[in-house]
Amino acid sequence: MNAVQPFEKIVVVGDGGWGTALAMLLRAAGHDVAIWSYDAHYAALMEESRHNPRYLPGFDLPEGVRVCSRFTDLVDGADLLISAVPTTFLRDVWAQHAQSVPEDLPIVSVSKGLEQGTLMRPTQVLAEVAGPKHTIAVLSGPNIAREIAEGKPAATVVSSASLDLSRRIQATLSGDAFRAYSNPDLIGVELGGVLKNVIALAAGMCDGMRLGVNAKAALVSRGLLEMARLGVALGGKRETFFGLSGLGDLMTTCYSKASRNRTFGERIGRGEQVTDIMASMQQVAEGAKSVGAIRDLIHKHGLVGPITEEMYLVINEGKEPLEVVTSLMRRAYKDESEDLGIV
Repeated sequence: MNAVQPFEKIVVVGDGGWGTALAMLLRAAGHDVAIWSYDAHYAALMEESRHNPRYLPGFDLPEGVRVCSRFTDLVDGADLLISAVPTTFLRDVWAQHAQSVPEDLPIVSVSKGLEQGTLMRPTQVLAEVAGPKHTIAVLSGPNIAREIAEGKPAATVVSSASLDLSRRIQATLSGDAFRAYSNPDLIGVELGGVLKNVIALAAGMCDGMRLGVNAKAALVSRGLLEMARLGVALGGKRETFFGLSGLGDLMTTCYSKASRNRTFGERIGRGEQVTDIMASMQQVAEGAKSVGAIRDLIHKHGLVGPITEEMYLVINEGKEPLEVVTSLMRRAYKDESEDLGIV
């Protein structure tokens, strides 16, 4: 059996913290890596200073990682693109540059959100904008950017309709401190990274209100079941939500102080206004952006999503955190075995 051939020339589309951390990881593994930034001035600053002060401060950008805002210059000769664009800007960015991407160039998405209005996942947006001839994969898991940049051990999941692409991405990313697993359930893997963000908002709110570990554990446990319920309705496999891209990512996002979504929720729990929090954050808290779309999907499929519903009311209608606690605690009694699938 022949060894799997890793990708060698990779372009990370997006200069955010996660994209930058991946570029650092790939360069450390010996790959030819470049970062595309939409902002020419910021790209020049990163290239000259060898830092990303806005999105991943405190780390040196390895020599050999190029940063440029000229998309066509970077894509020429690349054999893999990593789409690290926030979901809010995903369609606009790729619509501007899709014509510059060769049809046989694979794209792996690391965005975690849903597009407002269409309710589409990032890979669906990419397939629609870039065209059906591109082979697309998704990468998702418990991956806090700063820990990856520090070289701490971590694992992730890659999924694609092409097993060959999944295996090549595994071979490209995996090393002594980073391990990539494959999973054929692209929908479930991608949704795990999307749906956990809303639960993390609620977990952060628990922290901000100082409700204790009992309350937070109950919330995270029930949140996982809420994620799995919707994920199955959307075509994912239930088991996927109990793996790295589901439970693993949920735990990281709900408990890490570096999690933007958890931090956003914590600030709400402390009494800050949603608009003020949004205005003060350099990077996007995808849960706050996606909660309306996730709520719409829950309603569309006739499901119950009490945590998502309550967080929607907090984010969009100004419901007070204490009222959320009361609403969740006073819900009708039910048998847990129904959600756990115990017969």
